[in-house]
Amino acid sequence: MPADLAVIGLGHLGLPLAQAATTAGFTTLGYDPAPPTATDGPLSATELRRLLSAGFRTTTDPTVLGRVRTAVICAPTPLGQDRSLDLTAVADAARTLAAHLRPHTTVILESTAYPGTTEEFLRPLLENGSGLTAGRDFHLACSPARHDPGNRTHRYANTPKVIGGLTPACTEAAAAFYGRLTDKVVRARGPREAETAKLLETNYRHINIALMNEMAVFCHDIGVDLWDVIRCAETKPFGFQSFRPGPGVGGHAAPIDPNHLAYKGRSPEHPLRMVEWAQEVNDRMPHYVIQRCATLLNEHGKSARGARVLLLGVTYKPDVGDQAGSPAWEIAARLRELGAHVTYHDPYVPRWTVLDRPVPRADSLYEAAAAADLTLLLQAHRTYDLQGLSVKAQLLLDTRGATPTGSAHRL
Repeated sequence: MPADLAVIGLGHLGLPLAQAATTAGFTTLGYDPAPPTATDGPLSATELRRLLSAGFRTTTDPTVLGRVRTAVICAPTPLGQDRSLDLTAVADAARTLAAHLRPHTTVILESTAYPGTTEEFLRPLLENGSGLTAGRDFHLACSPARHDPGNRTHRYANTPKVIGGLTPACTEAAAAFYGRLTDKVVRARGPREAETAKLLETNYRHINIALMNEMAVFCHDIGVDLWDVIRCAETKPFGFQSFRPGPGVGGHAAPIDPNHLAYKGRSPEHPLRMVEWAQEVNDRMPHYVIQRCATLLNEHGKSARGARVLLLGVTYKPDVGDQAGSPAWEIAARLRELGAHVTYHDPYVPRWTVLDRPVPRADSLYEAAAAADLTLLLQAHRTYDLQGLSVKAQLLLDTRGATPTGSAHRL
């Protein structure tokens, strides 16, 4: 039977889209050659069960892609060794779709990509594989994903969707689809503008977090309470948006550096230097946290070697199980290199492995904090009683500024 929608790629982008589409009444299929057996962030186990009971179906059969009205590519684009976006999964999805693409289908790219990817990378793969022409035989557009796992305020329906089509007709076809899922559709001039909007949004976040991370180090050095500085600064009603420092920057939305246009084999004449510098600052934060840990232990007459260190919250953001890009891995690995005995607690992560070695999980949080030489708060989940933890812990380093003032050492 034909379906309204095929979501290609069932990861952190595809599953939220499938949930929104199914809720909106679309007959939705999820295609993934290697479908996940569980989710670690986008949807809970309960949400997955509800999605399946509502009619959503998954398949590994690519022939179903020839029987849909709309196909949305949500393939992952992780950073490669050279920090360039790896478009391999997007290419695989495009070739698979092209082999079954029918006229009048609307194809949309949601995967994070460089400006120009839809037109110069995706379009040739679809046209060469199908014999059809984009903009004439089928609609082609880009609509970068905007999903914030665990956000209780901004959901799919009330988050505006940016759309840029190859032609005006392509834009309107994509707008007709997303108009049933979201309250507001924003039409970009074309795919490049839509892709570049994603670049701006992501880099804006990383650059501002980098500024706060530099301020955290600076304020500690001069003996200033950064968290009180932020509290004061955010009262300004104009010209300031509040960001927070932390032990590192995780998440799926990695900073996009146009220096790495690997699929084109060239770089722009005017690269985004601030993005490079911001990434350098943010990449240094796990090492800085380790320095702070070693200093605190030393000030209390203890060495990092042999110290019992409890890590609290190992996900990349609070109240979700998603560990993508979490700085907790590097921090745990470095602590082990120093000879520390590392344990962890996270209500969303039942098992955790770092460099192929399991990290023991603390069953009793308060007992573990009382027994640890140092408790390191990496993620402030709502379930944590931070006041109680600050009382129980022998020594507590809060990297999120979440504990009551004066109850712990802060980043």
